[in-house]
Amino acid sequence: MVEHIPDKNGVEGSIPSAPTMNLVTYLINRFFYRLIEFLRHWYFNSFKIYSHFIISLLEKFDRKLAFKVTVKHLFHPLYQDQTLIGYTLGFFFRTARLMSGGIIYIIIIAVAIFIYLAWLAVLPYIIYKILYD
Repeated sequence: MVEHIPDKNGVEGSIPSAPTMNLVTYLINRFFYRLIEFLRHWYFNSFKIYSHFIISLLEKFDRKLAFKVTVKHLFHPLYQDQTLIGYTLGFFFRTARLMSGGIIYIIIIAVAIFIYLAWLAVLPYIIYKILYD
């Protein structure tokens, strides 16, 4: 909307009225709001979703590897065999199971961190390619 206001010489001119200025302000505010929302979605919300996925994946592996249960029964005899052989074999088998499970967990966590860091780097990489190529 444009108002026609005469100047001091009596000539009508046009100046932007308050609604026009409010529209420009609104558009600028919406631009920055959407930009911040996008960045919040890209970084913060993706971290929540991805970390939930990785924790769920680790819980599924724990059902097979039983890491926590194995640690709890590390010094118990194997198959309730109360002899020296049962205690010795139980300790060594459970230790081997803990080491293999630990290696699997470390590999899963390392791959998950690498994938997430690559995800975080996608946006800066795209901006770099747009600006410098």
